[in-house]
Amino acid sequence: MKKKQNNPEAETVSGRVQTRARVLSAAMQLLQEGGRDAVTTRAVAERAGVQPPVIYRHFNDKEGLLDALAEHGFALYLPQKQQETKHDPVQALRSGWDQHVQFGLKYPELYLLMYARIGRGPSPAAELSFKALHRHIASVAAAGRLRIPVDRAVALLHSAAMGIVVSLLQSQPRERDLTLSSMARDNALSMIAITEPTPLRKSALSAAASAIQAAVRVEDGFSTSEIALLKEWLKRLAVK
Repeated sequence: MKKKQNNPEAETVSGRVQTRARVLSAAMQLLQEGGRDAVTTRAVAERAGVQPPVIYRHFNDKEGLLDALAEHGFALYLPQKQQETKHDPVQALRSGWDQHVQFGLKYPELYLLMYARIGRGPSPAAELSFKALHRHIASVAAAGRLRIPVDRAVALLHSAAMGIVVSLLQSQPRERDLTLSSMARDNALSMIAITEPTPLRKSALSAAASAIQAAVRVEDGFSTSEIALLKEWLKRLAVK
């Protein structure tokens, strides 16, 4: 019987994966204990039991490490979002709001790292979350239940949910009034969607225009000017 030969290259890749995971785990612990300022390359290296150059080799610099932490946060967040109600798109948004707020309160420092990046724009992880919200709201539009254009609805719901989380995080856990979240959620949803299960009565042309408006993207082959003109026409047809 031939002995199974080890693959040095595979072992090296496995070792890199394990090292990367150990560094991220150490950085996450420091983030939760002391916030973003506690995540220094020296502190992370010491906690992970590696030399500082290892961190630069895996993440380039501290900002690269923080971006990787944000992506790790999205990995925690996404499985919850995938469990949202599929039968009623508006109910899915309601459930998604609650899960978003719960995640932010459970992982406050990680949430702020993902979303509250003043002057730097959203993290790659937050961009993925934003795109997921866009898909969910597009499904509301496709069902004929959206009151305003998809992009505007996405911006409104996203900013409202993020504002609620940041506001609640400014209070001590025992002092937080969680009913503010449900009030803001219901108010925002009523502004962007028909919240009752009964679809909005529209003509066949209007319903089709709403569905196309929700689905069309620049990536479909349109130029920026073409897609702007197309969306303007669809917007007019959607209110017929």
